[in-house]
Amino acid sequence: MLRIRMARFGAKKKPSYRVVVIEKWRARDSRCVEVVGHYNPVVSPAVVDLKHDRIAHWVKSGAQASDTVARLLKAHPTPSA
Repeated sequence: MLRIRMARFGAKKKPSYRVVVIEKWRARDSRCVEVVGHYNPVVSPAVVDLKHDRIAHWVKSGAQASDTVARLLKAHPTPSA
């Protein structure tokens, strides 16, 4: 089963996250299927960069978003084109 969740990167005390599509049972920072966004909570305001089209593709393919990623998607909806 695929999940859309965050993988932690960055230095100690300066986290930066990648929003990734990954197998559910893999470790947090292991190899992922695809990187679908970035999240940097350190800067003010926090930077959220999501590829909404790819996230929609993976959700249609059966991937489930984690609770944290679901909150990010709700707070940053798809921009109107």
